Amino acid sequence: MSNTLVVAPHPDDEVLGCGGIMKKLSDAGNNVFVLVVTRGKKELYSDERIINVRNEAKRAHSILGVAETRFLEYPAPDLDRVSLAEIASSIMQAIRDYQIEFLYLPHGGDIHHDHKVVFNAGLVASRPVGKHNVKGVFSYETLSETEWAAPISSDAFIPTLYCSIVDTFNAKAEALKCYQSQLREFPASRSLKAIEALANYRGSTIGVTHAEAFMTIRIIEL
Repeated sequence: MSNTLVVAPHPDDEVLGCGGIMKKLSDAGNNVFVLVVTRGKKELYSDERIINVRNEAKRAHSILGVAETRFLEYPAPDLDRVSLAEIASSIMQAIRDYQIEFLYLPHGGDIHHDHKVVFNAGLVASRPVGKHNVKGVFSYETLSETEWAAPISSDAFIPTLYCSIVDTFNAKAEALKCYQSQLREFPASRSLKAIEALANYRGSTIGVTHAEAFMTIRIIEL
């Protein structure tokens, strides 16, 4: 049994990037936790809207077998105005509370600045110093964020780890359907058709029908 934490800048990022592997891990008896970093800026998002999307997240996570979901209250899309040390401290607290061994973060090259901030804060929180449990750190891709990054090498998403989700893609799709406030009609990238197309493409890379891809940030073997 292992403990995995998926850190999402916004609700639905975690399912878009990791829904298949989250279900795969939980089905195998592992503990999967989700940390949603933002609540949305009050001037832009009403309390009613925040409650609705968080309820959508809970329903989605129930389908994927998530053990616990933690919501933070940082403002989206203004994470760049919050101290990186403060966000890192919140992520570190979750890592300690859940005794996390494997950490999944949004890709650091994503076009959305909130994703970049969470990635950097997650790296700070998971530094291999002192008493730590994190053995593996990975980044995931998020449709409508990762593919729109600047075409420069430092922002490119270059997968180094592929996970077959042939047996869990349907659960990922059902979880995404819970996010009715976030899904769009094709050809929008956050549509079920586009999401399956990406899973098919990543799957074809390794000879299966559906897969998720990740970048390996760090693996520690002691």
